[in-house]
Amino acid sequence: MVMILFFYQGWLGLSIWKARRAGAPLHHVAAVRRHRKAGPILAMLGMIGFCAGVFIVLIDKGNIVEYPLHLLTGLVIVLLQGTAYYISRGIRSVNSASRTPHRVIGILILCFYPIQLLLGLGILL
Repeated sequence: MVMILFFYQGWLGLSIWKARRAGAPLHHVAAVRRHRKAGPILAMLGMIGFCAGVFIVLIDKGNIVEYPLHLLTGLVIVLLQGTAYYISRGIRSVNSASRTPHRVIGILILCFYPIQLLLGLGILL
């Protein structure tokens, strides 16, 4: 579910980016508000999911490195989410230099989530 929400967040970001590039007026204000409001919540959900996963593996297996690839991918996602959140705090103007790194990191997050999902399904099945 969190992955689906992140893809929705990415879709909002993409629509905002396209509108800015096209020089559109502020009719995308609702999308900007939703993107800004959901970002910190989703970053926190990602962190909570990572911590819950570590806790569950620790209780079940007694070793958090039982599934190293899944752990590493989750850690990368959480670090990217934190970085995207941190960078987003510096976006103040239309021509902010932080927009491009924020977009690239967002794309990376969206690339890692399906991998993480497949690794997790491989563990469960």
